Amino acid sequence: MSASERSGEPAGDNRRDGSDPVGLTPLSPVGRLAATVDRLSREVRAAQAEAEGRALIELAKGILVARLGCGPAEAARQLAELAEQSQVTPLEFAVDVINQAARDRVSEVTDAFLAATAAVRTACPDEDPDGGGSAGAGAAAEAVADSAAVRLRAAESGALAADDTQAVADALLEQALRPLGAVAVAIWAAGYDGSLTLVGSAGFPPAEAARWRYVPPDVATVARCGLTERSGQWFASLAGTGLPSVGRHQYPDGGRVAVPAGTGGRIHGVLEIVWPVPLAPQPPQVVRQVEALAELCAHTLESYTPPREPGQEPRVMPDAVELMDLADGLHDPALVLVPHLDAAGQLADFRIQHVNKRFMDPAGRPRAVVGGALLLEAYPMAAGDSELFRSVERVYATGEPFRARHMNLTALVDQVPLSAVADISVSRHGNAVLLIWRIEDETARLASLLQHAQRLGRIGGFEENLLTGEITWNGQLFDLYGRPHTSTPVPLEELAAHAHPDDAVAIGRFLRTLLHHRRPASAAFRLRRPDGVTRHVRVVAEPVLDTDDRLLLVRGACQDISAQHWTEVALAATRDQLAHTEQQAIERARLTLQLQHAIMPPEQTPLRVPDLQVAVRYRPAETEQLVGGDWYDAVMLPSGRVLLCVGDVAGHGIEAATSMVVLRNALRGLAVTGAGPGQLLSWLNIVAHHLTGGVTATAVCGLYDPARRTLRWARAGHLPPVLVRGPEARPLPLVRGMLLGAVAEAAYEEAEAQLAAGDTLLMYTDGLIERRDRPVEEALTQLLSTVRPTPNTLDQHLDRLLTYSRSDTDDDTCLVGIRVG
Repeated sequence: MSASERSGEPAGDNRRDGSDPVGLTPLSPVGRLAATVDRLSREVRAAQAEAEGRALIELAKGILVARLGCGPAEAARQLAELAEQSQVTPLEFAVDVINQAARDRVSEVTDAFLAATAAVRTACPDEDPDGGGSAGAGAAAEAVADSAAVRLRAAESGALAADDTQAVADALLEQALRPLGAVAVAIWAAGYDGSLTLVGSAGFPPAEAARWRYVPPDVATVARCGLTERSGQWFASLAGTGLPSVGRHQYPDGGRVAVPAGTGGRIHGVLEIVWPVPLAPQPPQVVRQVEALAELCAHTLESYTPPREPGQEPRVMPDAVELMDLADGLHDPALVLVPHLDAAGQLADFRIQHVNKRFMDPAGRPRAVVGGALLLEAYPMAAGDSELFRSVERVYATGEPFRARHMNLTALVDQVPLSAVADISVSRHGNAVLLIWRIEDETARLASLLQHAQRLGRIGGFEENLLTGEITWNGQLFDLYGRPHTSTPVPLEELAAHAHPDDAVAIGRFLRTLLHHRRPASAAFRLRRPDGVTRHVRVVAEPVLDTDDRLLLVRGACQDISAQHWTEVALAATRDQLAHTEQQAIERARLTLQLQHAIMPPEQTPLRVPDLQVAVRYRPAETEQLVGGDWYDAVMLPSGRVLLCVGDVAGHGIEAATSMVVLRNALRGLAVTGAGPGQLLSWLNIVAHHLTGGVTATAVCGLYDPARRTLRWARAGHLPPVLVRGPEARPLPLVRGMLLGAVAEAAYEEAEAQLAAGDTLLMYTDGLIERRDRPVEEALTQLLSTVRPTPNTLDQHLDRLLTYSRSDTDDDTCLVGIRVG
């Protein structure tokens, strides 16, 4: 029976138009030769398919002979009659008989296809008697299931009949994978060292297969991913993985599948399948079909022997007996494990075949108790957090050795967990696994910890026997002294000869306390090494007395404290520098404050003006280093008007204070010209821009006329004055004016306010109201609510404002107030 008959496809050549695949005319000699080659190839494939089909039919005959107790001829007749009654071909019926008798992985895949077919039949009942519509879908599903069963059995037959892995690859591709859309297949054999060898391929150019003949261990490829992942890897596109693999130039964007090929818990290799286009997610039936094909490869790889290079000796893997002898020669505890399979032939556990003579059980059990037991019975906690069992299982499956340090081993003794920390080594040798562990000895671990502590602390130890003169130094002390480890240690009595002469007194006191008074002592000195380097060393020692209270020996330690010494020196210098800088800052702040108070005292002698009260307040910053440039002025001009102003120079310190002095005195001098407040601020802006080093400042300036009770005022980026009239308080309407010093020339708008008897007018700097957590508008509203209750006197009013001020910026504050009448 041909492959086309078996798969349900039309037999013969599909090119019915007589065209040649390469565009050659059939009448040309080359065209006739190509047609002949194509015809012979199809005949060879048909003959191979027919041979595989006959093998399956003969196998089914043997099953019927065993079941019916008849001869071969009767079995052949029964097979033909049953196939005719079932309306299937003899090959399809033979595959069905084999599946029912085998109940293996291939039959499981077939059952899955049949279950899917039943689901399609249920969803699409046979309602169309003419064979169309839903009935066609059910029939197509059934055909797919039958075709899959035949393909799998045909592939299995071809693989079993093949004499090498290359023939297995050809059979898998032609019989089972091409109907799934695959174009190439590669069979990889896993080496004992974790390497991969391409032992069979189909669908790749010969040169490409030769290039990928061998993949060294630890090289990441698609097949390597299938080896490490027991469930296999399904990649939609090779380009998306970034991994190299065979055929990547021919099919760069095609899908890839890498499934481990193993039996009995051991992986012998990997089956890699290639699609020409990106692979969509496959249904579970196809996944199981691929896994069944990988299991077929595993049976072939199980007996695969890698070819030897010329002159290469054959590699003989040790059996369990040789591995036991090897384990007995080790100085570390070792177990020889062999796989323990369950009834289904799957790996369930490992039998502890042998325990070497150096074996040390974490729970203290003797060798006889552990030997011969199953690994999970002897060490049930191996399946816990340590994942020891999984590591052993992985090594047995892949052949890649496993190493781990400081793994926690836990054994249950009378349901009490006993733990130990050990270094683990697991390797596979033939069909056995060698498990070696080295349990950390507490004494050795503490000794190692002490050595690291001495190294990190730059500490060297010594011991000097005063009766025998024997001196013992550790390696750290030799390094500290700058002497080779083979040199003679320096006695304590000669310590002063290796120290700086200025430290002789301290060393003498140390030796007297230690040797004469027999008390522990310590000293710090400068050690002069042979290489000319001087190290700062602290020595600590104690005397050891015998039973007769005689001095027997002295032991102690020397620590290199050079880094600490120079750090202390640097810290001392830094402290001195900080103290000097702090003193300079304090002196600078004191001078700034004195300058500010000399020009602008916190309280000023009251200004005598008829029908007008004038009061001023200045509150300096609480932190002296924050002395700022706030200023005020209230003076009677020759014209009889009163100059009222407050201002704030940006910044703090001596520069802000001196700039404040310049602006305050300049405004006083300019005010005698009789100009209005807008013109005064324009002139003051020129002073700030050109004559004070480019400072900026805000200010509000007003001229009060006692005769008319009017206030003409202007502002330069400053908050407006606040007018308190009766129970109400409000800021005067804003006028335009930018801050002083920002530009070379600026004009300032003026406004005039008519005051009445009992009115109070306040000018202030932002130190009175400014808060870090609130906008200025909210702080101004708070000020207006504070100034509404007007005390009896203007001085009380200003004091009350300073007392209840909610400012939190620790800035200095100026406050000027007038009351009419």
